[in-house]
Amino acid sequence: MSEGEQGKPRRRRGRRRGNRSAGPPQSPSGQDTQPSLAPPAPAEPTGGTARNGGNPRRRPGPRLRTVHETSAGGLVIDGLDGPRDEQLAALIGRMDRRGRMLWSLPKGHVEQGETPEQTAAREVAEETGIQGDVLAALGSIDYWFVTDGRRVHKTVHHYLMRFSGGELCDEDIEVTEVAWVPVAELPHRLAYADERRLAKVAHELIELLQADGPAALPPLPRTAPRRKPQTHSHARSHQRTNGSGPDT
Repeated sequence: MSEGEQGKPRRRRGRRRGNRSAGPPQSPSGQDTQPSLAPPAPAEPTGGTARNGGNPRRRPGPRLRTVHETSAGGLVIDGLDGPRDEQLAALIGRMDRRGRMLWSLPKGHVEQGETPEQTAAREVAEETGIQGDVLAALGSIDYWFVTDGRRVHKTVHHYLMRFSGGELCDEDIEVTEVAWVPVAELPHRLAYADERRLAKVAHELIELLQADGPAALPPLPRTAPRRKPQTHSHARSHQRTNGSGPDT
């Protein structure tokens, strides 16, 4: 081959690394169809809707407003100074959605200007028609429930009370029935575990009262009148998050 016929020098290609499928696809012009260092697509946020026709995901619902409410009630005992088998407790009954009668302690909201002890005496009178004098604290129950777009934290204070007068009646529209129940039957008659626990505390306090007199009872906790009004939520038709008893 003469010098004039010598071909042009070939361009040396670089060594290809890896297999063809590892890199971005090549266009006919030799240019990449997408940047080789493109950032990964952002992850879809939890609860959002998948993009590009993906499966929809459930979005979180609106945050519920939390409110705090306080109620008070009492276990009124007739015959505190007499034999145990003659002592009676005043209970209220309400019908649930299944048509069952659920027995519980009378209770209700602490109104502005009231102490929990005053509320307990007032609610007992309104729901049962009888009067009772507060002797000692039985304890408090707290629970959560959702109603009317709110998440409610309820605290209910309970007291042991001595029957002081009146006649049992069920004139309150929120009460289906009222009854005097033998104290020995409370663990079986009360519908809710938290109130059955309070009945056990009452049993111990009654024994202490009969053995050593009123001075032997633990002093009442210091309370102050409520300064502001509060919401009045009713949980009887709503599911509580901790399965506690009825609310008024």
